[in-house]
Amino acid sequence: MFGAPCALISSPFTPFCVDGDIDNVVKGGAISVEPRINDRIRVPEVRLVGPEGEQVGIVKIDDALRLAQESDLDLVEVAPMAKPPVCKLMDYGKFKYEAAVKSREARKNQSHTVIKEMKLRPKIDPHDYETKKGHVERFLRAGDKVKITIMFRGREQSRPELGIRLLGKLAEDVDDLGFVEATPKQDGRNMIMVLAPHRRKSDAKASAAKAARIAVDADDQVQPIATQA
Repeated sequence: MFGAPCALISSPFTPFCVDGDIDNVVKGGAISVEPRINDRIRVPEVRLVGPEGEQVGIVKIDDALRLAQESDLDLVEVAPMAKPPVCKLMDYGKFKYEAAVKSREARKNQSHTVIKEMKLRPKIDPHDYETKKGHVERFLRAGDKVKITIMFRGREQSRPELGIRLLGKLAEDVDDLGFVEATPKQDGRNMIMVLAPHRRKSDAKASAAKAARIAVDADDQVQPIATQA
């Protein structure tokens, strides 16, 4: 295995640390992104780490290469900026394979967050409200976040409490499925709130409390309408 130089793999090398970190290795700085291996390592001596993470000590490069050959392993430079560079005995091909498998599994298990959007008018009629609320519930059940946008027109812009009140009602109506992740805020002519699906039971209690606070804030912002004599 060690007779001929091992070819470097063209794909980026996943950074890693030697088992049982050495203090001066950490202080030494950078870890190789694409490590040099075997006779590509051209320094007079290295700090050698064994295959189980044991510290062998500072040895001449020829001795380190001999130990690697006798163990049927590769000599891999893992901390080139250390003084002297740190090398580890390992099966580099096996390490690369296991790192690739872990990387694939990590990508497979990643959750991709999707944000849906639902637009409402501040004076929406009850039938349309129920229809749009049903869409919001469907999105939350599917595990998606929902951006709720209240669109104000004309004189409606002077009545932001209408939007806050509507958003508070919607948050209360769907609090068994989701919680308010981003409280209502004005964005130009629109008012925006973000709902997210529950991940824990504790979110349900938190969302109910937040929805109640939104409703209270709406009541506080209601201004009496002046009437003309």
